[in-house]
Amino acid sequence: MVKFLFTILLLAIIVGVAGVMFLNHEFQKPGPLSEEKIVLIKSGMGSQSIADLLQEEGVIRSDILFRVVVRVHGLDAQLQAGEYRVPAGASLQDVIDQLVDGQSILHKLTIPEGRTTKQVLALVASDPILVGDITRTPAEGELLPETYAFTRGETRDMVIERMEQAHTKTLEVLWQGRADNLPFSTKQEAVILASIVEKETGVAEERPQVASVFINRLRKNMRLQSDPTIIYGLTGGEPLGRGLRVSELRRETPYNTYLVSGLPPTPIANPGAASLAAVLNPADTDYLYFVADGTGGHVFATTLAEHNRNVAKWRRIEDGRAQ
Repeated sequence: MVKFLFTILLLAIIVGVAGVMFLNHEFQKPGPLSEEKIVLIKSGMGSQSIADLLQEEGVIRSDILFRVVVRVHGLDAQLQAGEYRVPAGASLQDVIDQLVDGQSILHKLTIPEGRTTKQVLALVASDPILVGDITRTPAEGELLPETYAFTRGETRDMVIERMEQAHTKTLEVLWQGRADNLPFSTKQEAVILASIVEKETGVAEERPQVASVFINRLRKNMRLQSDPTIIYGLTGGEPLGRGLRVSELRRETPYNTYLVSGLPPTPIANPGAASLAAVLNPADTDYLYFVADGTGGHVFATTLAEHNRNVAKWRRIEDGRAQ
């Protein structure tokens, strides 16, 4: 009797070991996909629905084996929704690891520096991957331009909220390290001035110098005389498509810094981190003027006479291009 029971036990062990070896082989052997495939696991799907989907898409051979492995290892609650790029020949282990790690495809949306909030929201609205309507209403200057990564299924409001949070965090860090004796006292004023710097130059290394011009002007109670502020007052930040007319330079709006002293009432765009940093730690210069130099950058001056000479040079460059 003892020998019989021992034999039965031995057979059970052998069968069990064989079963484990078989499951381990099935778990690790290459899967059925002959080429890469993208699958979308929607939010709220349980392991049963996920297994059914993966089998229907030809990603796995057995939905039963998938569920058994997930259940045995207690992974039911760890399978994450997302859009997954499953490589050809991915094993069952590879697929489960992907879903547990949340290795879903990341899409990107780039917000260029110097866009108005209206323009930024239009970019978000036109993205074909994001979902949902836009209900958030950020003010001008409250979004941080940069590249944002997101997964399929994220809402437009979620991405906009991340832009707002990134702006707040970046501004707070830069504000803490600001220079002494700046001619403004609030974060909002810093954003307003940074938005002007952003629109005045696209040359990264010039920003601290451009910022110094406006800082120096504010300290001397000189008007900023920034063309982009006038354009914002005329079009809300949309491109004018031509040069400013004399009548527009004389038109009274809260944003005409040729007529109004100090800063305009709001930002005129969403400045990037570099422009925020430039106004909070401007270059140490005596510059009061700048004008385009014909190469995409600007030439700076400390006196009006020097500036007028620089302007004359720029006019000759413009005339030569026109001819």
